[in-house]
Amino acid sequence: MASNPSSGASTPNRFTSQKTTAEELLSTQTVGLVALSDFRKRRAEAIEQKERDAQDLLTGTSNSSGRATPDDASTPKEPPLKKKKRKVGTPKLSFGMDEEEDGGEGTDAATPLSGSASPRSGTPLSAKDSAAKKKGVNSNVAVAPRLLTKSALLKEAQTRESLRKEFLALQEAVKATEINIPFVFYDGTNIPGGVCTIRKGDFAWVFLDRSRKVGADLGVGEKVNSRREWARIGVDDLMMVRGNIIIPHHYDFYYFVINHTLGPGNRLLFDYSSEPPTKSTPPSSDTTTDTYNPLSVPSKTKPKDVTTDKKDLEGTDDDPTYTKVVDRRWYERNKHIFPASVWQEFDPEKDYQKEVKRDAGGNAFFFS
Repeated sequence: MASNPSSGASTPNRFTSQKTTAEELLSTQTVGLVALSDFRKRRAEAIEQKERDAQDLLTGTSNSSGRATPDDASTPKEPPLKKKKRKVGTPKLSFGMDEEEDGGEGTDAATPLSGSASPRSGTPLSAKDSAAKKKGVNSNVAVAPRLLTKSALLKEAQTRESLRKEFLALQEAVKATEINIPFVFYDGTNIPGGVCTIRKGDFAWVFLDRSRKVGADLGVGEKVNSRREWARIGVDDLMMVRGNIIIPHHYDFYYFVINHTLGPGNRLLFDYSSEPPTKSTPPSSDTTTDTYNPLSVPSKTKPKDVTTDKKDLEGTDDDPTYTKVVDRRWYERNKHIFPASVWQEFDPEKDYQKEVKRDAGGNAFFFS
């Protein structure tokens, strides 16, 4: 009976391994949460300890009693670690900052060998530092700095002013250039009207007023008193139709010339040059704005200056049927009849190249 306690105490030892593995040795040394570098260091020491024990057993000089598994009492206590202060303004995730902080603590406490075992902790810092350096450098070394003194600013202002005056002079030269516009009077049939000489800077109503005077001088019309009718008619009662486009009165010809405005059929509405003439043409007396009166009644004694042919001007050989002078009252009575049904007022926002021609009922023409 007295041997029962001893036998009871010795019974479990037969089924328990007397050798401690590296994992058991590591578990005795590791308590709680430790840094990754510290854990790797302790695991390496435990593996080395087991290899030394196995080598001693093979050589017969086992001194495992002298090399006992180090515990907390035999392991020298490490000095208290100092926490690193977080840098303000680092846009990282919370668990990424904790891992970086833990890795930094382990790196401070570890040996140089253990510091080389965890290269990940240094990579984000170097990338962040390089990004900060790239972000800080924002100077363009290719551009040489220039001092904006009063003389330099004055010189730039004078250059801009000279360029502006040069452009205005060029624009006025183009506007002052005279052109010829052959036209016909249209009231269902083409009635020859002649050639009207105007400037590129004149408005459409100026052309209509001069064509009105031409109609009064020629006596265009079926009535006996057609001359009197043309003298009484106003500019607002006339329309200028260029092709199938009705030109509004307030548009000047320079607008169409300088913008190269296209009409139906991919044809320029006013095919005139936008460059100034090589030799300026002196303005005639009838085109002077100071003495010109649109309300004046044409005189029979005056020569027909508006129809004087100048063969050296642009537009002299143009087709006269392309430009029609139409009475607005006739147009209102016959706008449902072809060709007046396809006439449309000019719209600068409209693309006439993609337009499908339709009649008044909205039906597309088969030839459009």
